[in-house]
Amino acid sequence: MAVRATVSRFPSDPDAQEASGLPWGVTVTPFATKDENGAAPVYGSDGHMLPRCENCYAYFNTYCELEQWAWTCSLCGSLNGLSSQAIARYTHPQSCAEMISSFIDLDLPLEGSEEETMQARPVYVAAVDLSSSEEFLELTRSALQAALEAVPSGALFGLATFSHKIGLYDVQGAIPVVKNVFIPSDTEDTLSLELEDVMPLSQFLAPVETFKENITSALETLRPTTSWERTAGAAQGLDGVLMGGRGFGLAMESLFNYLGSEYGNTFALARVFAFLSGPPDHGAGQLDTRRYGEQYASKGEDADRALLPEQTPFYKDLAAVAVQAGVCVDIFAITNEYTDLASLKFLSIESGGSLFLYSSTDDSTLPQDIYRMLSRPYAFNCIMRLRTSSEFKPGHSYGHFFPDPQYENVQHIICCDSYATYAYDFDFANAAGFARHTSEQPMLQIAFQYTVVVPPEELSSEGLGSVSRGKHSLKRRLRIRTLQFAAAQNINEVYDSVDPEAVLSVILASLEQGVREGRMLLHDWLVILTAQYNEAFKLVQHNIGNSVTSQIDVEFLQCPQLQRLPRLVFALLRNPLLRFHEEGVHPDYRIYLQCLFSALEPSSLQRAVYPLLTSYSTPDKQAFPRHSLSRAALITSGSPIFLLDAFTTIIVFYSSTADPTLPFPPPQDCLLRTTINKMKQERSITPKLIFIRGGQDDATIFENYLIEEQDVDGSGLTSVMGFVSFLEEISQSVVEYMK
Repeated sequence: MAVRATVSRFPSDPDAQEASGLPWGVTVTPFATKDENGAAPVYGSDGHMLPRCENCYAYFNTYCELEQWAWTCSLCGSLNGLSSQAIARYTHPQSCAEMISSFIDLDLPLEGSEEETMQARPVYVAAVDLSSSEEFLELTRSALQAALEAVPSGALFGLATFSHKIGLYDVQGAIPVVKNVFIPSDTEDTLSLELEDVMPLSQFLAPVETFKENITSALETLRPTTSWERTAGAAQGLDGVLMGGRGFGLAMESLFNYLGSEYGNTFALARVFAFLSGPPDHGAGQLDTRRYGEQYASKGEDADRALLPEQTPFYKDLAAVAVQAGVCVDIFAITNEYTDLASLKFLSIESGGSLFLYSSTDDSTLPQDIYRMLSRPYAFNCIMRLRTSSEFKPGHSYGHFFPDPQYENVQHIICCDSYATYAYDFDFANAAGFARHTSEQPMLQIAFQYTVVVPPEELSSEGLGSVSRGKHSLKRRLRIRTLQFAAAQNINEVYDSVDPEAVLSVILASLEQGVREGRMLLHDWLVILTAQYNEAFKLVQHNIGNSVTSQIDVEFLQCPQLQRLPRLVFALLRNPLLRFHEEGVHPDYRIYLQCLFSALEPSSLQRAVYPLLTSYSTPDKQAFPRHSLSRAALITSGSPIFLLDAFTTIIVFYSSTADPTLPFPPPQDCLLRTTINKMKQERSITPKLIFIRGGQDDATIFENYLIEEQDVDGSGLTSVMGFVSFLEEISQSVVEYMK
C-alpha cells in the first residue's frame, strides 16, 4: 500500500492551509505490494482479533500507547480496555504483526462452510460486437487467444456475441453451437427469454483447460452481421435512417443477470470483456451520437461542456446491477467513430474495470494489453476506509469505486490491481487545527479489506494437499497502514515538504468540470499559489499607490520543491485532456484519458502529463538523463539519439545529424533497448513503441511532444503558448491578482 501526501508537513490550521495555496490530501495505491519507500507489509493472522477503538473504530497500531490492561488510540486519544485474548496475545509482541510494523496484512476468517469457500473458480466472459468489420473480429480473436493463455488454471470461460441479437456459445460438445435470442428495438422492451432459458449457465461456462481448442474453434466462426441481417433485424431510426443494430445495453444487462444467479456459488468474481466497434444504437441503452457534430454551431452550446456529461443514466444504473452481480466490466472500444464513452465509462469504472480505446485495428496493442491485465494479481470485493485523527477529516474522495450508501468515507472496489490509485483531500474539523504545543501528531489510518483467489498449487504448498485439483480457494485479508505526519511550524516548512507528483494527482482528480472550467481552475490555482509564495517569501513590495514593484518570482527559485509545478500545470493545459474541442481532440479520446489518468499512481501520471526526454551518445551510452521538452534542448545537447517516454507512447528519435554508422533501430542487446523493456514491464498498459529517423521519417508525432517551444501567439489561455510566454502570462496575472 503506497501512500503519498501532497505535503508531508501538514498546515497547522485553516489559515495556514489557505495561505499556502496548495491542495492538502493523499493518493493511495492500496494493493501495491510495497509502500512508497519500497517496504513490504508484515504479514500475520487473526485479523478479526485486532483490537479496535470503541470511540472512532480505528485499529490498534504501533503508535498506540499500550498498558497492561488497556491501550490509548493514536487517532482520537480514547482509552480502551483489552480483552483477555488480546492481553495473552500481546505477552508475545514479536509474534504479532501489529506490534512490529505500522504496515500490516492480516488473514481474516472466511464466512461460510469450507465447501462454500472452495467454490471460487475465476470466471471470464467475452462479449463480442458482431455489428463490426472482419478486421475488428480478427483483432478480437487475437486478444482472446492471448487472454486464454493468461487466465489461471481452473478458470471458466464463456463466449457471447451481440448485434441485433445475443448469441451464447456452447463449446463443450464436439462442435461449437450458438443459440440466439433477438434484442427488441424498443428501448423499453426486454428479452422474450431469459438467457438461463436459452442455455443453462453451466453449459455456457466451459473450463478453459479442457475446452481451450473448442473455444479457439468457436472464435474462428465469428462473422460480422451482414447488411441483409441488419436490415431484417434493425430498427428504422430517427428520420427514417436505418440503425446499425448494436444492442449493447440490453446484452450487458442480460449477461449480468445471467451471471448474477451464480454469484457466490460458482464464482466470487466474474470479469466481462466487452469488445465494442461503435456506439450502441439498438434497443435499451442506445445512444444518440448526433450530438457530436455541427449542431453546436447552430445551438450555441459549449461543446467542451456538453460532451463530458453522460446523455443517459442507463449505464450508470447498469453498473450498479454489475456490482450486485459480482461482475467487473472491461470495455475495449476499437473504433474511430464517436461512441459516447462519456455515457459508457461508468459501466467499467464503477465496477472496478478498465476502459480502453483503440482508434485503429492496424497497430493496436489490444492483445498485449489484455494479456498484461490478466497476468497481474488483483484483489476483489474490496472495502477501503480512511480515518484521521480528530483535528482534520477526509473531504472528497476520487477514483474508480462506488461509495458506500450508508457509511461516510467507505468505498467499495469490485476489482483492484496493484496499479489502481485513489485520491483524497482533507479539511480541518475546526478552526483550532493542530495544537502547536502538544505532542500529538496528525495521524492517518487506511484499512483495506480484500479477497484474493489462491490457485490449487499455492494451496498444496501451504500444506493443504488434500484439496482436489482445479479447485481454487478464497482468502480474505485486512491490510492496514497507519501513518504519522508532522504539523508545519510555518509556511516555509509546508513548501519544503511538497510532493509535486502527489499535488498533480489530487488536482487532476478534482477537475470534474468541463474543459473550459477545468483550464480556468488550473490556471487560477497556479496564479494564486505563485502569489501566496511571493508573499510568504516577502519578494513583493507594494508602493503607496498599491502597485507591485519588485519582480514576481514565477519559477519558485527560493523553493526547489515547488519548481516543477509550473511545468506540470503548463503540460496539463497542453494535454489533450484539457485541449479545446475545436482543436481536433476527439471527445472519446478525452474520456479515455480521463479514465486512464484518474487511476494512475502519481509518478506514472507525471510521465503521462510531462514526458521524460533522455539523450544517448550511442545505443549503449546515456548522454543526459533529462531534457526540457524543446527543440533548443535537442540542438544544444549535441546528442544523436533521444528517448521520449510519454507513458502511453515511447519514441526513439535519431537526429538528422546522427552518424549514419549508428545502428537503426537500436539492437536488441543494447542499453537503450534494456531501458525500454524495463519501462514496458513496469507499465499498467502496453506503450506504443515508435522509431523515427530525423530527416527521413515524418517526425511530427515526436515534435508534438516538444511543447515548451511552441510559442505561436502567446495570448491568454490558448494552448499554443510556449513555456516562456506562459510564465510571463502567469506573472502578469499574479500582478493583477495582488493589486
